[in-house]
Amino acid sequence: MSTFEDHRSLLTSVAYRILGSVADAEDVVQEAWLRWSGVDQATVDDPKAYLIRVTSRLAIDRLRWAKSRREAYVGPWLPEPISTEPDTAEHAELAESVELALLVVLETLSPLERAVFVLREAFDLPFAEIAEIIGRAEPATRQLARRAREHVQEKRPRFDVDRDERRRMTQRFMNASANGDLDGLIELLSSEVTMVSDGGGKARAALRIITGADNVSRWLLSINTPANIARFMASIGMAEAAGLSFEMAEVNDGPAIVASADGKVITVISLVVTDGKIETIYLLANPEKIAHLRAAG
Repeated sequence: MSTFEDHRSLLTSVAYRILGSVADAEDVVQEAWLRWSGVDQATVDDPKAYLIRVTSRLAIDRLRWAKSRREAYVGPWLPEPISTEPDTAEHAELAESVELALLVVLETLSPLERAVFVLREAFDLPFAEIAEIIGRAEPATRQLARRAREHVQEKRPRFDVDRDERRRMTQRFMNASANGDLDGLIELLSSEVTMVSDGGGKARAALRIITGADNVSRWLLSINTPANIARFMASIGMAEAAGLSFEMAEVNDGPAIVASADGKVITVISLVVTDGKIETIYLLANPEKIAHLRAAG
């Protein structure tokens, strides 16, 4: 296996965490490969460090461009989900610290702050090395890291339930939604629950963040009707909801609901649970962001 292929998974992990986009991360890694192919590799003392440096710089540049593009995005923007099922070998190195709640918070950082946070907190790179990557002095890099860490600690939701409890809550949420159980759904939700749905103008989704248990539960149940399901399927180019199914899956290192129709993933729902209640619901329906996921079964 070539030196680059030895590190491809690591480089994809770096790029994905900086960008929050699978497609953009893959493009960055491909460009890094082109850069690697064009250098005299015998002169590179530390290929791993060199490749991380190139990939990180490319990802920072890509993120600056992506942020301006996201300003024109239709509705709320959410990171692209990834499968972290145990058998998903291509994302094995992504299985920690990639929960959607964290990636959403990282979106509020500047590109440099985000890169410094990822490289330091996720990969434990020395500050001197990070400073070289971003082209800043080490003291300035440490300041960026401190500012980013404080911001993330302030904004990042706290998961105060274990994985099994999160999975049970997700299962109960799925059952209540599928069965049209309004009272059961409201019982699971915090009174100040927030729902962020991302359709990107390519699938039916709320164009604004919805708050409050009553508002969120009624919106969720309102779309779970035959007529609305049919309209949703039409919005993503499918004639009918053939074989519509809901399954539990491991997405971004946590339990999630994956809705599929005729073998195609159409929606991914991830929950933030605190104090025994659902605090935040992330609903992804943009087909461009979930096309890479495989339907269960």
